[in-house]
Amino acid sequence: MAWVTGVYLAYLFLPILLLVVGSFGDVWLNSMLPSGFTGRWYEAVYTDGSFQRAFWVSLRVCAATCVINALIGLPLAYAIYGAASRGVRAAARILYLLPVAVPPIVLAFGFVLVFSSDTLPFLGSAPVLIGGHVVLTLPYLLQTLVGDMRHLRLAELEVAAESLGAGPLRTLIEIVLPSLRHSLASGLIMVAALSIGEFQLSNLVAGFLTRPYPVVLLQAFYGATGFACAATVILLALALTASAAGALTAHRATGRHAQ
Repeated sequence: MAWVTGVYLAYLFLPILLLVVGSFGDVWLNSMLPSGFTGRWYEAVYTDGSFQRAFWVSLRVCAATCVINALIGLPLAYAIYGAASRGVRAAARILYLLPVAVPPIVLAFGFVLVFSSDTLPFLGSAPVLIGGHVVLTLPYLLQTLVGDMRHLRLAELEVAAESLGAGPLRTLIEIVLPSLRHSLASGLIMVAALSIGEFQLSNLVAGFLTRPYPVVLLQAFYGATGFACAATVILLALALTASAAGALTAHRATGRHAQ
């Protein structure tokens, strides 16, 4: 079935390839490929004030999302894994995976209703946008951490440490955290990739000065095709860089666990 794989790969990569070609094309009107070669579209994106601001907003939101995910996700994953009842663990898993099942636009409308009220008039602020990204990305980090805790048999390591006289705090610092550092790193890079590319919720809850890069990118498609392609390639490069770093970190973690 090699031809099926080939067709799938062509379907996957051909649009990306056309974006890259179009970002260097001088003119692209009613034709399969652009004509001419230029780098002015990347220069135009670089000098555009709205894209500059959106780029840094995306990076700040991404960084804050990762920090909050780490502070919340690690103790929450540890509590879920350590729950005595299998029913409690199953219920917790259903709850923390709920944002994955619910479409982001549904969550976005909920944010709009809550934070556009007179009691909580914070719609359009950076904290609300960051909170939305945390809600959407935290399940992926929890899934990574809880799965790795099972793979490492963390409970057995804790029992062994306790039998050697280590207290709960020392076990946490010397056993739990070092064992999870690689899965935490790979999970956070996955969170970063998702946060950078998130559009649906951001489009509804972000204000004019807090619009992240994907939201501003939408306006590029109402202008020159080359400009839109260049702006999209930049976003794609950011997401791919984060994904590649996450895959590399996960591979190293798997190799070290195997040893």
